[in-house]
Amino acid sequence: MRSVFCYHLAMNNEKVKVWLWLIVSCVVIGVMLFASAGTIDFWQAWVYLAVVGLSSIPITVLIANDPVLRASRTRFGVAAEARPYQKLIVAFLLIAVLAQFILPGLDHRFGWSNAPMWVCIAGNFLILVSMCLSYRVFQENSYGSAAVEISKDQKVISTGPYAVVRHPMYSSASLYFIGMSLALGSYWAIIPSMLIILGFVLRLFDEENFLVDDLPGYLEYCGRVRWHLVPGVF
Repeated sequence: MRSVFCYHLAMNNEKVKVWLWLIVSCVVIGVMLFASAGTIDFWQAWVYLAVVGLSSIPITVLIANDPVLRASRTRFGVAAEARPYQKLIVAFLLIAVLAQFILPGLDHRFGWSNAPMWVCIAGNFLILVSMCLSYRVFQENSYGSAAVEISKDQKVISTGPYAVVRHPMYSSASLYFIGMSLALGSYWAIIPSMLIILGFVLRLFDEENFLVDDLPGYLEYCGRVRWHLVPGVF
């Protein structure tokens, strides 16, 4: 009985960590945006945080209640990568993401872009689309690890978004960062967005080589699904 109680307690603690991560992430992002803007009078940032926070709830519920997905998404960063090349790419991505969260605030402070409201609305719409796509990806693939690795019992997923592109998670993340730039009214923030997408492209090429060598059936999957990120384009 005690072991069962300890098991449930541990599982509940893991779920709590997932929710805490969402809350802490929103707070940290908010601090970076408002600190770089030098003011809290930044309505675009408030709307962006509300859209991201609310649209993240269904994804967080999904991750918290799926033990395999929870384990695969809570290990990330340079230390989580086993391949030296991927460590470099992740370090590059972290720098680009940091710029992505700071530049819009500076843009707001100094008035570089002066984007109209419809641009911000369009950006938030892109964020919502990216969140819906991410939810579908996580529904379809519990092994969608944040690090380039192969988990025990992992198999090739070729249904849902994976029937359209090989890396729908990177597709949704790319859409998110472009949407974020527009939602925050910053044309200049599109520059780090493009650098992030470049990082995804470099990452996925190496990731595909790794999966072809180590995940049975992945080579055949690549033969069936041609596109990496954008159907009909790339």
